Amino acid sequence: MRRFLPDTFTILLVLTVLAASFFPVQGTSAHYFGTATNLAIGLLFFLHGARLSRDVVIAGLLHWRLHMVILLTTFGIFPLLALAMGVLVPAVLPQALYTGILFLSVLPSTVQSSIAFTSIAGGNVPAAICAASASNIFGMFLTPLLVGVLFSVGGHGGGFSWDVLEQIMLQLLAPFIAGQILQPWIGKWIRSKKTILMPVDRGSILMVVYSAFSEAVVEGLWHTFSLVDIATVIIANMVLLALVLCITMFGSRALGFSKADEITITFCGSKKSLASGVPMANVIFAGQSIGAIVLPLMLFHQIQLMACAVIAQKYADAAKKREAAKAKVETSGTPKTNGASNAA
Repeated sequence: MRRFLPDTFTILLVLTVLAASFFPVQGTSAHYFGTATNLAIGLLFFLHGARLSRDVVIAGLLHWRLHMVILLTTFGIFPLLALAMGVLVPAVLPQALYTGILFLSVLPSTVQSSIAFTSIAGGNVPAAICAASASNIFGMFLTPLLVGVLFSVGGHGGGFSWDVLEQIMLQLLAPFIAGQILQPWIGKWIRSKKTILMPVDRGSILMVVYSAFSEAVVEGLWHTFSLVDIATVIIANMVLLALVLCITMFGSRALGFSKADEITITFCGSKKSLASGVPMANVIFAGQSIGAIVLPLMLFHQIQLMACAVIAQKYADAAKKREAAKAKVETSGTPKTNGASNAA
């Protein structure tokens, strides 16, 4: 039953949205809070870069076929499925919320949870580390590019902007590269202080969420969308995730990957990063109300955690049954051998 309960971070997200709904930051305070948020985001991506070991990247790159499948799913199949959901606009799904679904579809994969679920399920953990990390690195370039392409193709305005890419590079990529440069000296220490530094990761995301929803609430977010609209987004997210999970799981089998690689592809290829998505939304949609844009992503975050927790446990249980069956066969074969020897 616990697997269906929200994690601590999700509870904090909900509380942050409630705080922004009742006590939104406005005026001069919002300006200073925004500056502090940008600094926190820079620190977040600096720590991402400092944590990532180069040995892991080099080792993981050897399994290029697996990584190509994950990247194709993350930045190819996912956006195409989301684009197809455009038929629901505006009769079923409001345009602003559909924009959020389009945005989440072009985001990179998660890092921590993808690796954790792969480990629980008995998958290829080194490959998962490399694939999830590579997804986030490529995402700094591909996400703003795909936002421009998808929004243009879908007739939702926008287009590729070099200014947005420049902002992504300055605010997100530059701190990441700085972290990578210093990684040989500080990487081990930062990885050992994961518990202490976790508030920086989560705190920066919560700051962006609070800022985004404060602005959206001031502009009338909760008067714009009904409970039916929110329920529709949840259902759309569930359908999107279910389709991608089926494609990654059965597609990897059809392509002849091992069970361990299938698990890695399933979890790394089907998830979307809230940690990268919220800061990117803050840059890509600067000057716009991003509350409605990040809302589908926040809902998708919890849905993917619950679904993948169940799937990871199913994989783990199946592996235990195979091991038990194998041990039973080996045990039942031993007495026969001994008996034959004694008879001789």
